[in-house]
Amino acid sequence: MEKPQDKVKEPIVGYGHYSYADYLSWQLDEMVELIRGKVFRHAAAAPRRIHQEVSMILANRFYEFLKEKTCKVYPAPFDVRLPLASRRHEDIDTVVQPDLCVVCDPKKLDELGCVGAPDLIVEILSPGNNKKELQLKYEVYEASGVNEYWLVHPDERTLLIYTLEGGKYRPSRIFTFGDRVRSQALPGFELDLDEVFGEL
Repeated sequence: MEKPQDKVKEPIVGYGHYSYADYLSWQLDEMVELIRGKVFRHAAAAPRRIHQEVSMILANRFYEFLKEKTCKVYPAPFDVRLPLASRRHEDIDTVVQPDLCVVCDPKKLDELGCVGAPDLIVEILSPGNNKKELQLKYEVYEASGVNEYWLVHPDERTLLIYTLEGGKYRPSRIFTFGDRVRSQALPGFELDLDEVFGEL
């Protein structure tokens, strides 16, 4: 007879190939992400204060702009499943928790989060970010059709925007103090970086 604990498979970082079905069975005290079947653990410590401040400022700006619009902004922790073909839990091997994501198609939302590419994703760098993880995220965001990928470096007070064109990301120049940035994924949205980085 199967015991309840038999259903819980403990993930091994860097080994094996796991699916979203496995992910749902884990009982962990920490956040993990699944990228192409590999497990990436978040740092055990809470994000730094500067990370949280940037996240709150950006989330507020998006929220205010998106009021009464179809698009919605979601902060982490929020599961984003990126299926390649099938939407079955057993077939999905990438589940990420971006710092912020904006989803404009309500059909992509369910009680578990988002299934399919958000229109815009924001990742805020911190000392614990794994370079391999960041590279893999770039690749899966591009392959799954995330229209805009924002990479914020709070220590350096910079923002880099990748815009999807013809299936490939085109990087912006590096934005910083004095710049106002616009989103192609969210027409009409503008962000004054002095208001973001000046508050830190």
